[in-house]
Amino acid sequence: MSSGRHALPSRFGKLYREIAKFGMVGASGFVVNLAVFNLIRTATQWQTVRASVLATVVAILSNYLGLRYFAYRNRDQEDRNSRRKELTLFLLFSAIGLVIENSVLYATTYGFGWDSTLATNVSKFLGIGIATLFRFWSYRTWVFKAAGSRTPDGGLPDEPVVPYPEPALSGSWERT
Repeated sequence: MSSGRHALPSRFGKLYREIAKFGMVGASGFVVNLAVFNLIRTATQWQTVRASVLATVVAILSNYLGLRYFAYRNRDQEDRNSRRKELTLFLLFSAIGLVIENSVLYATTYGFGWDSTLATNVSKFLGIGIATLFRFWSYRTWVFKAAGSRTPDGGLPDEPVVPYPEPALSGSWERT
């Protein structure tokens, strides 16, 4: 466990690195999502939301690979059942994110009648942003948990940080 003075910056540094890696994977998924969406819309006569759902599914698959083998590679699961559970939870939360993302697009396209290329891309961008917040929280909380992994000093990654020793029960509240 690190000392109290350095524990907080260390914890923020780990969170920052996690957000940065998640962001890199998310940025590549964003590009895949919009590229596939616009390719389908240009090359076919598919409806807007149908094209978006397929594009989102392709991005989800590429994001799983990036998250599993890049962003959360240090949280490797030891057995096949753990990996199956991880994938099942990932797909469940990704499906919820898909609904969030495409609900925004559906509302703007069919509710407001905004179906131009610019309007659908802006709506898709907004939907992706909202869904990304949900996905980050759910993936780090439920899917890629650090349950069995250890930090370099041998502690569990999510141990509470106690900056000062616990006060003695003798009635003295001074720091030791």
